[in-house]
Amino acid sequence: MKSWKTLSRTPVLRRGKFLTLEDHDVELPDGRVIEGWPWLVMPDYVNVMAETPDGEFVCFRQTKYAIGDGTSLAPVGGYVEPGESPGAAARRELLEETGYEATEWISLGSYVADGNRGGGTAHLFLARSARKTGRPGSPDLEDQELRLLSKSDLAHALAAGEFKVLAWCANVALALTHLDRTR
Repeated sequence: MKSWKTLSRTPVLRRGKFLTLEDHDVELPDGRVIEGWPWLVMPDYVNVMAETPDGEFVCFRQTKYAIGDGTSLAPVGGYVEPGESPGAAARRELLEETGYEATEWISLGSYVADGNRGGGTAHLFLARSARKTGRPGSPDLEDQELRLLSKSDLAHALAAGEFKVLAWCANVALALTHLDRTR
């Protein structure tokens, strides 16, 4: 199978470092050209499911603007800074948001947010043997409270739809699957 080929990129809208909308002219494998294919440029981000030595999982109950009324469970997460590797961003975010550090890091993969429109790449991690070593840094914009969940409670929360963002669901499911395969 052949990939689409980008012929040109034209910025349409720039909203700081978090969002750019572009029009792409693309050539399909059969030679047809599509002009003005909308494309979202957003920073890559990380999500981290952190497990303590006692088998508890570090997450948040928090609000998010896109969720509307209500709260969601969420793993640790944030944007990858320019020049920073996803692994370094994951370690930084875990420490900044929770005060935890982990000794074992497992990449659960990197996934494009939207296969047709871009939107950045999610880099998902499982951090094991996470221990509280300090205090969380500056708070996020959202109200949030730290929660420690057992593996069973985490699985039940996932199945009950308590993680309301797709990347978060994927992070939890992949972490649980990895742990089931390796135990």
